[in-house]
Amino acid sequence: MKDENTTEHSPPLPGGLIPVDQWKQPEMSVQRTLKDAVRHLTAQLRAGISPDEEPFQSLDNLPSLTDKQIQHIAPHPDSTALAGALLDSLQELRQSETLRREVAVVVAPPFSGVREALVRLPGLGAVSADAESWDLIAPPDNLLMNREEARRWWDEQNLSGPWVIPELADFWLRHTSGFALISELLRRIASGQVGPGLVGCSSWCWQFWESYLPDAHLSPLTPAPLDAERLGQWLEYLAASRDQRAITARMTDDGLYVLPLENPSDAEKRKHSGFLRDLATASRGIPGVALSIWQHSLRARPEDEMEEAEGGGEQKSQGRSCWVVPLDQLSLPAMPKSTDRAIGFVLHALLLHDGLDDERIALVTGIGQPELQLALARLARAEMVSFGDASGRWHVTPLGYPTIRRHLQGWGYPVDAF
Repeated sequence: MKDENTTEHSPPLPGGLIPVDQWKQPEMSVQRTLKDAVRHLTAQLRAGISPDEEPFQSLDNLPSLTDKQIQHIAPHPDSTALAGALLDSLQELRQSETLRREVAVVVAPPFSGVREALVRLPGLGAVSADAESWDLIAPPDNLLMNREEARRWWDEQNLSGPWVIPELADFWLRHTSGFALISELLRRIASGQVGPGLVGCSSWCWQFWESYLPDAHLSPLTPAPLDAERLGQWLEYLAASRDQRAITARMTDDGLYVLPLENPSDAEKRKHSGFLRDLATASRGIPGVALSIWQHSLRARPEDEMEEAEGGGEQKSQGRSCWVVPLDQLSLPAMPKSTDRAIGFVLHALLLHDGLDDERIALVTGIGQPELQLALARLARAEMVSFGDASGRWHVTPLGYPTIRRHLQGWGYPVDAF
């Protein structure tokens, strides 16, 4: 029997880490087999209909949550907690001999939170006396090197271990002189010339390098995708992460329950919506994408907000309530209609490199001015990309990511496996 304390049940990392070839996209609810559909319908009928659910008055016109409400009901995850969960999962995989390499490579789709978590590994010693001391390897300012320059640069880095690279995509540019750093690092890892380490890598960057160096065979791992059950557990964990208050979420159109996943012990069986399964599919099981769509779908009645403000301790013991708009009623970003090939070049470059500044976008795409600024401005207006003031980089947005990936694939670009 599986230990209940394993990362399969770790709230920050539901499902733990798995080999990349075991990753599967969550299925859509409409793809249920007939037998499963009959079983689902029977279960719903057995649950019964409580007086407050039928007839149900549609709440489709409720206002969106305020930023303050989102911070409590659907906050961004704690990256330090995720860092600890990643290390726990790696330890389990080593104990089971699923992971035998000195250097673990964790490949993850955009918005999985792996980069942000691995950045925090060197600081874990401040919160846990048992934590190892990790050396963070940061990229050089100049990524354009020849092979000899790349060898000298890596010779200067402390790779005796344990060491961590939060994002491999920061170490290259798709340019004739921008390949040497990653080529040299992967050569050293494959030949066992470095100590114990951990490399995080965007799935788009990995897709390129796996094709470029097919004989590296580094046996990468990836976070398990969030299917409906794991997604529900994760959203419940986030909602309770600040003040331990449980969340009750119901659909605005029919009142069916989304959260909590389990029926309270002292309550009637509740009818549950298929929203989480559809959300898992729409987000491709990616945490940050699912969370962004979830935040976008949440609504609250003004009277609920007033009751919470006035309720004090009694309200805290009862948890929080919110409402959820069906996915087909949400207004999500749409790809701007254009025959300009610059849009595809820019989006693909941003995903390959996990974000770029203006100068490097021009370098790797070959797009000059003013075409580049026009393309970026158009994508920004469509909420497909955003500019980070702190990083000085352009990134694709989590809400726009599903349609960006779908369009790039339709346009013939090589896409990741996730």
